[in-house]
Amino acid sequence: MTQRIYEQDPDCLAFTATVLACEEKDGGYDVILDRTAFFPEGGGQGADHGTLGGAAVTDAHDAGGEVRHRTDQPLCVGATVEGRVDGARRLEMSQQHSGEHIFSGLTHKIFGYDNVGFHIGADAVTMDFNGPMTLEDALRVEWLANEAIWADLPVHAFVPPREELEKLAYRSKKAIDGDVRIVQIEGVDTCACCGTHVKTTGRIGQIKVLGVQKYKGGVRVSILCGGRALRQENEAQEQVRRASAAMSVQRHEVAGATEKLLAERDALRAANDALGMRLFDLLAEREKESAARTVACDALPAALARKAAGRLCDGARLALALIPREGGGWSFALAAGEGDNAQAACKALCAQFGGRGGGPKDMAQGVLAGGTEAELRIALQALL
Repeated sequence: MTQRIYEQDPDCLAFTATVLACEEKDGGYDVILDRTAFFPEGGGQGADHGTLGGAAVTDAHDAGGEVRHRTDQPLCVGATVEGRVDGARRLEMSQQHSGEHIFSGLTHKIFGYDNVGFHIGADAVTMDFNGPMTLEDALRVEWLANEAIWADLPVHAFVPPREELEKLAYRSKKAIDGDVRIVQIEGVDTCACCGTHVKTTGRIGQIKVLGVQKYKGGVRVSILCGGRALRQENEAQEQVRRASAAMSVQRHEVAGATEKLLAERDALRAANDALGMRLFDLLAEREKESAARTVACDALPAALARKAAGRLCDGARLALALIPREGGGWSFALAAGEGDNAQAACKALCAQFGGRGGGPKDMAQGVLAGGTEAELRIALQALL
């Protein structure tokens, strides 16, 4: 069993240890020490990184009570080596993990929900709760969580005797045999946990909710803590600054200005679509005597191809609406009158001109790689 220094002293980043084993594996080496300050991946928290002797430690994992360190170089069995944990990564992981405890503990106190899933990802910390929450609910918890940070409360990690543990009310995702390590923040949370944590809540810095989404009958809440939260907020502020400069409005006016621009865009898009349909109808006049009609219109968006083909098919057996694609080829919609088969016609055109598409008998759509409007008109008429 590897002695785990980080459990008693999470601020210990440098240590010496004896190499007990070194095994080549998957392009690297698995190294076992008699003692370590490297936290192995587990419980939703990623592994520490750093160095052992002259070797880089890129991962660490638990294997039957032993901590196996993944290194890029072999180490001599029996040698005494110096280990150094990447302090920036350790602090970042500890901030996220302690912040999650505060948020989950307060959620449990306020709503009675259990945290049934937790992961420190590259982009966010996610927590899965077994009950409904709104964004407003999450922001309420966020404020209380930050109040706990401002209070700079001690974070106490300990392994109580079994008789004390049985009297202790604590959160745990599963039953645990043997010793149970408890992480406690007075008045906020008591939870079984194997991870690394800050010594006082003030070192978390801040907690910021990113979003809430429904997940497996409950909700998934995404947060960031500490330096990660600050970096994300700085990025968001830069986006707001750029948007306000581009629209020549104050920062607090960005949302309203954006909504106004979107409304203007939608109005212009509707007007453009109406003009496109009008032009399509004018082009369709020349086809009104034909049983198989083909019209190409570059003023029409592809989203209106089905509507255009349906209108073109009034009184016809087959109607093909063509819209040029950037880089060549066509987006198309193919409508069929009663008794005819758009599905079969679509398949034939795709085979002849290269493309893909499909749909029911009355309306098919897709893309074609080639063919001119004249060639497609002749091919459609031939299908009759």
